[in-house]
Amino acid sequence: MAKIAKTLLCGAAALAIAGAAQAQTVTLVGASQFDENHAFTKTMREFERLVTECYSGDVAFDLHLNSELGLEKDYFENMSQGIAVDYAVVSPAHMSTFSQMAPLMDMPFLFRDLDHWNAAIDAGTLDPIADDILEQADVRIIGYAGGGTRNVFANKPVRNMDEMKDLSIRMQGAPIWTRIFDALGAAPTVIAYNEVYNAIQTGVIEAAENEAAGIEQMKFYEVAPDLALTLHAITVRPLSFANATYQRLDEELQNCIDEAGIAAGKLGRDTESGEDSQKLQAMIDNGWITTHEFEGRDRMRELAEPVMKAYAEELGALEVYEAIAAVQ
Repeated sequence: MAKIAKTLLCGAAALAIAGAAQAQTVTLVGASQFDENHAFTKTMREFERLVTECYSGDVAFDLHLNSELGLEKDYFENMSQGIAVDYAVVSPAHMSTFSQMAPLMDMPFLFRDLDHWNAAIDAGTLDPIADDILEQADVRIIGYAGGGTRNVFANKPVRNMDEMKDLSIRMQGAPIWTRIFDALGAAPTVIAYNEVYNAIQTGVIEAAENEAAGIEQMKFYEVAPDLALTLHAITVRPLSFANATYQRLDEELQNCIDEAGIAAGKLGRDTESGEDSQKLQAMIDNGWITTHEFEGRDRMRELAEPVMKAYAEELGALEVYEAIAAVQ
């Protein structure tokens, strides 16, 4: 009898300890380079809200804004190590150190338009890249934000392929960008982002390319007020989560994170693509930029296609590229 009582007492103690552990608040740390008004921060706030609504336990979020915890590159490295940052929106360029396939998401001309971009993401065509990132970096992709459309801005009108020829244009560091614009007949050169304004102002280059938000924020319109509507890229910005943290969480919270990530990413895409159009129109209304319809965008895609295909094959992501292209 005493033995039974002792067993019951031990069982009750175990249940009490388990209950106390379950009652403990789980705190997840997020990071953003931007303030509350930025689409990435709004995406993460929606993620937090949805997880809180979904989860029956206690979960708290500590989101650090305005680069308090460094830059996106730092966030991803920290998530990969399972330290400091649990969730963040990160550009695929910062994942390339770990995953060879990641830069495909940012490739110019990958998406035909916003409808194709949304359909390709919703169809799960990027899942093999997410699987590779999880395997190589130990970071989960739980949703896809982004939606900024990139165009060419210059200190002179660029309206067709003839005016694109030999255009000295700044490119970001990923090699595929230089390869594609070289194939288009331009004269691409890699320059640091914070040097673009001065490089155009002093005549080192004539043009660069970016989303409306970047053009507005950096006041590029002051030195390059002519915007060619090349629509050459639509950004994909994965909402990422540290797998080391994820594996420590209970199954219910894991499921809530999975569901919230998808929904928050969708809101992020709607938000950024909408804001992109608004910012562009505001710059037009203010007289800061003059837009030019670009004649020959189909020709640009034709010239870019063999370069894109070769690059996808080089990354081991040809099947992903073909799956995206096949989405209607």
